[in-house]
Amino acid sequence: MGVLAGGAVAAGVTIYLTPKYTRAGYQPVQPVPFSHSIHAGQLGLDCRYCHNGVEKSWFANLPGASTCMNCHALVLKDDPRLAIVRNSAANNVPIAWVQVHKTPDYVYFNHSVHVTRGISCVECHGRIDQMDEVRHDKSFSMSFCLDCHRDPAAHIRPPDKVTKLDWQWSTNSVEAARLQNVNGKKFVHDWKVESLQSCSACHR
Repeated sequence: MGVLAGGAVAAGVTIYLTPKYTRAGYQPVQPVPFSHSIHAGQLGLDCRYCHNGVEKSWFANLPGASTCMNCHALVLKDDPRLAIVRNSAANNVPIAWVQVHKTPDYVYFNHSVHVTRGISCVECHGRIDQMDEVRHDKSFSMSFCLDCHRDPAAHIRPPDKVTKLDWQWSTNSVEAARLQNVNGKKFVHDWKVESLQSCSACHR
């Protein structure tokens, strides 16, 4: 009986304590109420203005307070909600942002490889431009990654549309699917996209 109970507990832990179940929906309270729906949505700021290392690095950096102050030295410059940002910029003290998106330590992921080959931010992060507080929108399970690696043509888009999160091939869903299929396959071929599926591609 004890063996069966132990096996059930082990199976439950294996199934439910994975990113698919423990990360999707995660939405921590941040030290500064930064709204992506205002900045990326209403104002149309390109993701790369703040995350300016995403095309060159394995990680998507968080901006320093000096980046925020490029605008907020004039816009809402005395707003009490931005006191932490002003203090950070003035005293060179990092803001203690809470990390939302995190892959397990045993997973290797390189942002630049994906972004520069036409994989949009929206594929992994969802419609960030519609979120007031950022949440972990997708599962980040192994099957989630493999779905894209097995058929990259279904997820790829022109590189200049990577940060345009609301972009579609067409407003007609049938036509959009056709264009995605035709152009996606062409992009995968022309850009020599390697949709690696071996264990060592992600587990290094």
